[in-house]
Amino acid sequence: MRTKLVPLLNDWEWQERAACRGMNSAVFFPPQGERGHRRRRREEQARRICDRCEVIEECAAMALHNREPYGVWGGMTAGERQDISGSGRRDVDQDAS
Repeated sequence: MRTKLVPLLNDWEWQERAACRGMNSAVFFPPQGERGHRRRRREEQARRICDRCEVIEECAAMALHNREPYGVWGGMTAGERQDISGSGRRDVDQDAS
């Protein structure tokens, strides 16, 4: 049986053009126990970065396709991605305010 292998680099090369490339990931991923105003402020900061990103659609599509359970990807929080995908899963990363 033969499988058609596709170079993975083609799937990930968009990340080279991401506005967040090289930034501290703490802006996009919550520290343990983060809630309320702190969480909303951090997520808004991440969204502002995403809003100016040329690959926001690719990032959002990847996060939705892979059901990424944590962080802000493509300008969306984990809770927003869950709402779109309808997974019904509740993760620690969701807004718990």
